[in-house]
Parts: sequence; structure tokens; C-alpha cells
Amino acid sequence: MPRISKNSEYEDNGVVVTPSVPAIGKKTKVIYDGLLAKSGADDVYARIGFGSDWEYTLELEMSKISDDSFETSFTVPVNKPLNVCFRDGLNNWDNNSGSNYTFDVK
Repeated sequence: MPRISKNSEYEDNGVVVTPSVPAIGKKTKVIYDGLLAKSGADDVYARIGFGSDWEYTLELEMSKISDDSFETSFTVPVNKPLNVCFRDGLNNWDNNSGSNYTFDVK
């Protein structure tokens, strides 16, 4: 099972989730200014899933909010860890070196 992490551990990779501990039934925002964005990606997609089996998987196109920042939001459907990874329009991935970005849910 992946290690559950807090936002601050991923900020250096350009990944922030708000609120820092998402809650079931509440809107959660993901902001990304990581490797793909810094490499000049025009389009970034967030792949989102819950639990070790990536249940309720979504792929959301992120909105560009600055030259190298993107954001998207969604509602948390279950009380299982949130997993996130990113891809650009050319199918390059940022998945935290295969570990994905994982957050507690309350």
C-alpha cells in the first residue's frame, strides 16, 4: 500500500491539494505546477482514484491558471486515500516516480 503523505511533502514536486486533508462529499482542488507544467505542457490532465485499487477513477482536464500552473476540482466520493497522477497532451506522465501522489481523506 502506498505511503500516505501530507501536502507539504509534495509541494516541491508542484502538487498541492486544498483542503490539505480532503473530506468525503466535499469539493477538493488540485493545483499542479510540477514537471510537466514546467516543461511547457499546454494541456495537463489529472488522473484521480481512491484506495489501493484506484476506485472511482476520473481523468480531469486541468485549467491553465498561469504560464506554468494548472488546477481542477472534484467532489470526494469515498473515505479512502486519494491518489493523483498527471499526464500532458503528449502522454508524458508525472506519477511521482511510480509512487503517485497520495493523500489522506477524512
